Amino acid sequence: MEGVEAYGFSAAMSGAFLVSSLLFAAVNRRLREPYMDEVFHVPQAQAYCQGRFLQWDPMITTLPGLYLLSVGVVKPAAWLFGWTGAIVCSTGMLRFINLLFSAGNFYLLYLLLLKIHQKNKLDQGPGWTLSSACFPLSFQPISTSTQRSMI
Repeated sequence: MEGVEAYGFSAAMSGAFLVSSLLFAAVNRRLREPYMDEVFHVPQAQAYCQGRFLQWDPMITTLPGLYLLSVGVVKPAAWLFGWTGAIVCSTGMLRFINLLFSAGNFYLLYLLLLKIHQKNKLDQGPGWTLSSACFPLSFQPISTSTQRSMI
């Protein structure tokens, strides 16, 4: 990353993380109990937190990697900060893990867009990353005809 691009990426990532953090705080303030599909996912993640890796809810279609990664983040943090069982695998903590993953996904999406559009150097890469992260269904970076004319 070069000067202006690095500043643009830092601003886009910081802005996305700030908005995500504010949404996270608002949701956790109003919804303390599992909501929507969290009714299935939270008990499954809590079972993994308690070491019950053979327990599986048949209503869940997600691969177990999400739960294993959550345990891999939560357990060391609990040990490091001395948290007790009530906090460690709470709904709020599990939602926080998703907030951290969203920041990692933002960076991976940026790298992917750079790889795909390396010929035009992706001057607006941070903006495209922010757009595709926030509105993935409406994102269209460059049409095929525009790409051909740039080559």
